[in-house]
Amino acid sequence: MNLARTTTSWLLLAAIASVAHAEAPKTREQVKAELKEAIRTGDVLAGGDSGLKMNELYPQRYPHVAVETKTRAEVRTELAAAMREGTIVPAGEGGMTLRDEFPQRYPTVAVAPGRTREEVVAETLQAIRNGDMVAAGEGGMTLSQEFPQRYAKQRALYAAQLQRAAKATDTAAR
Repeated sequence: MNLARTTTSWLLLAAIASVAHAEAPKTREQVKAELKEAIRTGDVLAGGDSGLKMNELYPQRYPHVAVETKTRAEVRTELAAAMREGTIVPAGEGGMTLRDEFPQRYPTVAVAPGRTREEVVAETLQAIRNGDMVAAGEGGMTLSQEFPQRYAKQRALYAAQLQRAAKATDTAAR
């Protein structure tokens, strides 16, 4: 259990380090300019336990960020499209769109076919066999991570099946 966690932590750390090294290093002047801009716009954390930035704590002290605006014509076309499609929410406490309340008034939306019930059941059973189900508790670990000795044989069989399938696909492609 600790080995899996340690290995995962090292792999995650290595991935983060490789991304950090992929970027060009900043010069001292660039860092100073970024800090100066962050202080000017209030994009630095305020002192204390609030966890807020200065521009969130004291918005009147900092310049406002320009908000993208739409023309009147753009708003009208969006409203017309929402009314035509039934995606507008009418006044009241329901919170449902007109399409949800009155589906007979609007054309049906094509839904992409999903997986069948049998496919979902097969995937669930495979996840149970492999230990890919989340273990109870607050750890968020799968059963195979928490109890690797229970699932080692099944994982080896599954890996062998995947390799055979890949070889079969490769030979069929030739």
